[in-house]
Amino acid sequence: MTAARAATPLAPGAWVIHCDGSAWPNPGRMGLGAVLTGPDGTVQHQISEATTFTGCNNEAELRALMLALQWLALQGIATSSPVQVFSDNSVLVEQLGNHPKAPIERLATLFDEAREALQLFPQAQVQWIPRHRNGAADTLARAALGLAPKAATPQGQTLKKCRRR
Repeated sequence: MTAARAATPLAPGAWVIHCDGSAWPNPGRMGLGAVLTGPDGTVQHQISEATTFTGCNNEAELRALMLALQWLALQGIATSSPVQVFSDNSVLVEQLGNHPKAPIERLATLFDEAREALQLFPQAQVQWIPRHRNGAADTLARAALGLAPKAATPQGQTLKKCRRR
């Protein structure tokens, strides 16, 4: 399994997961979102689920990934196809990479479970992407909590908050 910042091509037949999570407030109820795209490039499954317990954004991201991996395993896909995971959460990507730093202690067990789930695949990569390239998964995570999608911002720009006078 590798974590890379630059795209590395996978073997033909790879499944692609875009995952995201939201906690409102943070920490708070968690919304999990994921888009699973099959090897043919079409969306095969989407996840938009709220948890019944509270956690932080990092936990929500990790739980969204776990749900996506579980869905692939239930379809019998895990042992036969490579998987490429995209996340805009640098903590998740770092922890599931080749040289993770000391994990967030409260989430260490969940990260171990995610590593085990990824090892079921013949090839697995976890890659960071900018937030604006993960909008569909973010929208699903927010929708699970009843929140509106985030406003789109052009690449390389940030929204400025206006002060009321």
